[in-house]
Amino acid sequence: MTDSSLNRRDLLKQALLTGAAITGASALSPLPAIAEDITAAAAPDAAPARTNFARTMKGVPFARHETVRIGIVGTGLRGRSVLSELLAIDNVRIVAVADTVADKAARAVKMCTDAGQAAPAVYTNGERDFERLVARDDIDFVYTATPWEWHVPVLLAALRNSKHCGAECPVGSTLRDLWALVDASEQAQRHCLQLENCNYGYNEMMVNRLVHDGVLGEVLYGSAAYLHDLRHILFEDRDEGLWRRGWHTRMNGNLYPTHGLGPVAWYMDLNAGDRMTYLVSMSTPERGLSLHREATVADRSNPKWNERYVTGDLNSSLIMTSKGRNILLQHDVSNPRPYSRLNGVQGTKGVFEDYPARIYVEGQQGGERFTGIDEWKKTHEHPLWTRVGELARKKGGHGGMDFIMAYRLVECMREGIVPDYDVYDAASWSAPMPLSQMSVAKGSAPMKFPDFTRGEWAKPKA
Repeated sequence: MTDSSLNRRDLLKQALLTGAAITGASALSPLPAIAEDITAAAAPDAAPARTNFARTMKGVPFARHETVRIGIVGTGLRGRSVLSELLAIDNVRIVAVADTVADKAARAVKMCTDAGQAAPAVYTNGERDFERLVARDDIDFVYTATPWEWHVPVLLAALRNSKHCGAECPVGSTLRDLWALVDASEQAQRHCLQLENCNYGYNEMMVNRLVHDGVLGEVLYGSAAYLHDLRHILFEDRDEGLWRRGWHTRMNGNLYPTHGLGPVAWYMDLNAGDRMTYLVSMSTPERGLSLHREATVADRSNPKWNERYVTGDLNSSLIMTSKGRNILLQHDVSNPRPYSRLNGVQGTKGVFEDYPARIYVEGQQGGERFTGIDEWKKTHEHPLWTRVGELARKKGGHGGMDFIMAYRLVECMREGIVPDYDVYDAASWSAPMPLSQMSVAKGSAPMKFPDFTRGEWAKPKA
């Protein structure tokens, strides 16, 4: 949303005050110093009491909406990308957009009018003008694609105004913030979603069907990651380069856990029969960003030379679940390497591994060798991809998964059904961000996952 650097302490204090206003009895104590706050709460396994009148959001359907009216906060590269998907879906109306950069908001408005929609209202009067957007009474869903620091303030403001809402990844960076989102969603009885597009990838949705049809047997292990060379993007003097690199000066852990973890959480029915119980994490030394700066930033007076990068290049975490299953979770955006989310799952009858996609099922022809997945596509392609996959590949980013995600959100709201994920998934998929930092700081000590469902994780999905 903003191209300027942010004062994190002031921002998170404001986010906390907003959360406290919503959550009442479970209001959180004042924030400690930045170094402590960004590490997460002192007792990560402790659950604040559920507020008066708050009820679980598990299994709560949307109300039916003949037309889904959306407000967008943050119209940079990612915001406009998702806007493009939404404009390609029937019965969606973009009501309002907000950004601190007027030119970016104007580009979003033009996209809407070019698509035949009326020009949306525009909110560009400072960093908190989104508060006027979320207060409108003609918006059903608030979507935010801001820098990470702003996800929680926007989401809490939307929930305070009884709006369903969703954010890019991660939904929040501290356990305090994640609990505030859970409490606010429960009290408002509005959904707060981690809009994790990788859950809707072609392979991920097909593998989810393979798993739940028992093809791989009982699931024992999953592998998840975000391995993506972002050095060039991180050092740009525009867009994500203006804010995302800053996170590498703040914490040593996994900065972006949800892309790989979300799909594996679906394979394992986490928060719907199983849950993550603890995490251990370790990081390599930091070298990639420092070496890239040396190679590309010749002017030693450039402010980038005042930065000290602390995020280890490769962070590896192991997660244990209540059923004793294991998940490997990795993050590396600082080194030359092919893109991979790992996306693997091992069961008692076989194994799937991605990048490249390959499968082995016990007893298959050819012996103990991986084979391709083309034959499985004939029997286990997900119905969403069968139904709108061709349109998704034409209209959607990231191979079509972005369109499938947007289409499915709108479908759930139009039909009045339960969304595919909820605020508990949003919180638990983002929790490895603070938990990994805590574990690394404590010599890879185990860190307990909060039970954001407050005991309801064992209930299967309807």
